[in-house]
Amino acid sequence: MKPETLKSDALLLLTAVIWGFAFVAQRMGMEHVGPFTFNAIRFALGSLVLVPFIARSRRPAPADGLSPQSAGFRTIGWSGLAAGLVLFGGASLQQAGLVFTTAGNAGFITGLYVVIVPLFGLLFKQQTNAGSWFGAVLAAVGLYFLSITDQFTIAFGDLLVLLGAFFWAGHVLLIGWMSPRMDPLKLAFTQFAACSVLSLITAAGFETITVAGIVAAALPILYGGGLSVGVAYTLQVIAQRNAHPAHAAILLSLEAVFAAIGGWIVLGETLTGRGILGCSLMLSGMLLSQLWGLVRLGSIKTGTQGA
Repeated sequence: MKPETLKSDALLLLTAVIWGFAFVAQRMGMEHVGPFTFNAIRFALGSLVLVPFIARSRRPAPADGLSPQSAGFRTIGWSGLAAGLVLFGGASLQQAGLVFTTAGNAGFITGLYVVIVPLFGLLFKQQTNAGSWFGAVLAAVGLYFLSITDQFTIAFGDLLVLLGAFFWAGHVLLIGWMSPRMDPLKLAFTQFAACSVLSLITAAGFETITVAGIVAAALPILYGGGLSVGVAYTLQVIAQRNAHPAHAAILLSLEAVFAAIGGWIVLGETLTGRGILGCSLMLSGMLLSQLWGLVRLGSIKTGTQGA
């Protein structure tokens, strides 16, 4: 394995660990502040973390004006606002759901966005493969074992997180369309700032914001904002420059596993046998959805080279 690939894999694994344990930090923060207050400060910190990276990456745009660096302030502003609105929806539902569910459940259910993305793509006449459908079926069965009760109802917290997963899927598609057209760091900064402002406005209207609560939740907020939003996003961007797509898909999917591990170590959360089966099926569905096309492509390439 090339040193660059090994380094990228290590960075992606670290990213998955940070994101997984972020579910623990988010749940701990809910003991002291409301979900919108938490997100307002969290995403403000995340945007500030990106400032030095943006300053360092500044370089003159080429004369042809075709570089993403050449996108104007207005374009980035409106794009960031649109992405921030979708991000606000996903983050708010996830954070509110964590009040009522475990970090492990939230991690696995949020991860379903990787299955939802290709299905959403059908709305835009994008082709999908059999792996996406098989993965969706496995994930749905896994969700049943993890979250559906004997009365065929879904736990309220799990439902909120599941609705949030649809927003995360929409966010992935939106960012996938926007990021090639402008500086990804500036876009990230703008969307984080927009999400922070929207969260603050909502918190001011529906929550009681106290200095004592913010101070008590300082460590979870710092972790969620500085590490999860700011540092981990940057690590992902750096790592995926040289990462093998299959490696990236597998390693980033481990975010859900680390959420469950973190919930067990830090919060004392446990999974029943039914829950473990559900999580296993969901993780299998996520991986199948992401890796099917890569495996098929690899098989085609291997066959072509041997012909």
